[in-house]
Amino acid sequence: MLAPAERVRLAYQRRNETDYLFSFWTALGWTLLTCGIYGLYVLYQLVRRSRDHTARRLELLDAATTLAWQKAEARGISEELRPNFERIAANLGVLRQMTTDFRDPVIWTVISLFGSGVVHIILYVFLDQDLVKHDYNEGAIEHELATIYGRLGVPVPAPDPARLHQPHNYLGRVIATLASCGLYALWWQYNVMTELNQHFEQNWAWEDALAGAVQSLA
Repeated sequence: MLAPAERVRLAYQRRNETDYLFSFWTALGWTLLTCGIYGLYVLYQLVRRSRDHTARRLELLDAATTLAWQKAEARGISEELRPNFERIAANLGVLRQMTTDFRDPVIWTVISLFGSGVVHIILYVFLDQDLVKHDYNEGAIEHELATIYGRLGVPVPAPDPARLHQPHNYLGRVIATLASCGLYALWWQYNVMTELNQHFEQNWAWEDALAGAVQSLA
C-alpha cells in the first residue's frame, strides 16, 4: 500500500497522460484531409480524456484527503475537522460512481461508425453532463481541502466559484444542429473540446499548489 503523499505525487505526474489538450482547428483540418477518418480518433480522445481525467483526479483528491486526515489525527484536531472530511467523502463518492459510467472510448468509437451524427450528439450531451458533475464535486472537495490544509498550516488556495461549468442548452443545440444540417455540431464540438481544455488548465494551477502543500506536510 503506497503512502498518501506518494499517491498524490504519482497522480500529479500522470496528468500529461490523462489531460489531453485539443486544438480544434488542427483536429478539423486533419479530419477533412483524411475524409473523416481522423474524426474517429477525435471522438476516441474526447471520451478517453474525460474518463481518465476523472479517475486521476479521484486518486489525487482521495490521497490528499487521506494524508490530511492522518495529520489531523496526529495533531489532535481530527474531530474539529470531521465535518469537512465528511463532506469530502460524499463528493468523492460521486466522483467514484462516475468512474463506473459507460465511457469506454473504444466502444463509443465503434458505435459512432454505425450511428454517426446521432452518436456524436449523445456523446456531447454526456460529456457536458460529466463535466458539470465532475466540476461541481471536485470544486467542493478543493474548497474543503483548502480549509483543512490551512488549518494544518500549509495553505492551499480555494477554488474560484465562478469557474464552475454551467450545462449547455441541450434542446437548443440539438435544434440548431438539425436546422443547420449538422453544421452547428462543429461549434458544439469546439465547445466540448475547449471547455475541458480550460478545465484542465484551471486544475493544473490548483494541483501545483496542492503538490507543494503535500510535500511540506509529508
